[in-house]
Amino acid sequence: MPTDTPERRATQADRAVPGPRAPYSGEGTAPSRRPGRAPALTTGAARAAGLIAAMAVCQAALMVGIGLLITRPGAHFWPLTTEDDINTGFERIRTQTWNQVSFVASEAGNTLTIVLITFVTCLLLIVVPRLPRWREAVFLAVGVSLQSLIFLVITEAVDRTRPDVERLDDSPPTSSYTSGHTGAATALYTGLAVLVLARMKGPWRKAVAFLLFLLPLVVGVARLYRGMHHPTDVVGGMLNGGLSMFVVGRALLSGAHVPAPRPAAALDVALAAAESGSDQVPGRTVVVFNPTVTDDATRDALRLVLERHGHHGAEFVSTTAEDPGGGQTGDAVRDGAALVVVCGGDGTVRAASDALAGTGVPLAVVPCGTGNLLARNLGLPIKPADALDAALRGTPHRIDLGRIEGDGLPSAHFAAMAGAGLDAAMLDGTSDRAKAGLGWPAYVLAGVRELRGPRTSLTLRLDDRPALRRSARMVLIANTGTIQGGAAVVPTARPDDGLLDLMILDPHGPGGWMRAATTLLRRRPAAPARPAGDTRPGPSSPRGAVEYFTFRRAHIDFGTEQPRELDGDTVAPGRLIAAEVVPGALTVLLPAREA
Repeated sequence: MPTDTPERRATQADRAVPGPRAPYSGEGTAPSRRPGRAPALTTGAARAAGLIAAMAVCQAALMVGIGLLITRPGAHFWPLTTEDDINTGFERIRTQTWNQVSFVASEAGNTLTIVLITFVTCLLLIVVPRLPRWREAVFLAVGVSLQSLIFLVITEAVDRTRPDVERLDDSPPTSSYTSGHTGAATALYTGLAVLVLARMKGPWRKAVAFLLFLLPLVVGVARLYRGMHHPTDVVGGMLNGGLSMFVVGRALLSGAHVPAPRPAAALDVALAAAESGSDQVPGRTVVVFNPTVTDDATRDALRLVLERHGHHGAEFVSTTAEDPGGGQTGDAVRDGAALVVVCGGDGTVRAASDALAGTGVPLAVVPCGTGNLLARNLGLPIKPADALDAALRGTPHRIDLGRIEGDGLPSAHFAAMAGAGLDAAMLDGTSDRAKAGLGWPAYVLAGVRELRGPRTSLTLRLDDRPALRRSARMVLIANTGTIQGGAAVVPTARPDDGLLDLMILDPHGPGGWMRAATTLLRRRPAAPARPAGDTRPGPSSPRGAVEYFTFRRAHIDFGTEQPRELDGDTVAPGRLIAAEVVPGALTVLLPAREA
């Protein structure tokens, strides 16, 4: 918590607005069911995936245990002592004809063959039937893939040499135990046999299923004939493939936990039930959402939460590339909206906050982006439906906004942070693909590339204090202080104290970067608040690697043009930044704290 300076005491006493909260934990008792979920909307896929994962771990442990038993103490006991004789016997009966036959049989379990047949079969299951057989396609694909994954684990854990006979194929670099060809063939062909028996009609289906069940045995014998495996390797492959299909089939094709597609009218049924169970909240509710980070399932869950809280018939409005949320929010306010829900990342929230500033219309923040800084600092859950449920159970509170402008930068509000230099370059260097694939760690990777960027000189004027001159790699203006991972990079920043905080980052050499990293990556505030105009380096960072100031108005003049950003969105580069706090400008629904 920040030090109780006279400036902060006076501001907070005037406004009496509570500060950031601990993560939402409900009002007394937890709701009876998860926000945004209803039995009709549950497919069971998560439960099936959990069952497969748990059983796969057990299967891998079993197969590795059998392999270690075979290769160590069991190797000296019958019948394992006779395995070499079997391999030698197959070597003695080889003929050119049988060599060709065994080659064809062995290729039925080859990786390329297995992948091709699996892909084509799954494609046919989806495309050919009038109603696509998604469950059967997933069963086959996951079963074959699971066998391959466990096979790789086994070969890493169990090291067994191949039989001491002439081998007719090139030896792959994997262990002899288990037979990968036999395991893959067992998984694929037994899976096909199960589908034939369960989903097809006609007298021929049993004959086809029998031939499919027979194929893995043929592949196994061919691998023995060609000198590629010991008999127990083949048996192990069959066991691995069979267990894989049993585990996946049990999870996807039978039992009470089998996933099923959501009925077409499921959402309508759930919404009708929610509406009948809650009273109408007065006023119009508008949900402004970013379609690039908010999918149909998320919007359905949000709609269900709104209905349960009495916000019936909420209007959902999409942002666009040309208008990231400000225009839609402004239209909602002008049309008399009593509540605006914003579902998106920090950029969407900032645009909506800019339009809501000073209107008194409450905002419910639903984090759906990569950073979600404002939501994190306000103590909101990160899952969208949970965040909306927590907000609607809470009460309105006023928080500050920052207002910023500069050369080529028209006046705009920001809710969390604005900056220039390293952080803006980092944001600009992070691609949308990286953010979608990695989440916020993508920013860290981009930041590493920018660490050698040049520093710049700057002139700083805070409130009515004398001008200060500094050099810096980054300047950060903060209304909130915590970033992803819980690091308090600006430890005294609070969104309700009537002040903004300034951080100047200027490490010199490896030692300076180490001191800066120690300061910035802490999880708890370590530096007291400092009055505006205090020119001494921050006590948490010796030699000025990181400096902190507080202010109401600031004017920063950089020696060279700098990249700039507002709440995670890059804006036009420039040399000037003028910033000021707008106390209590935004009304936000925040979860109630525990008594």
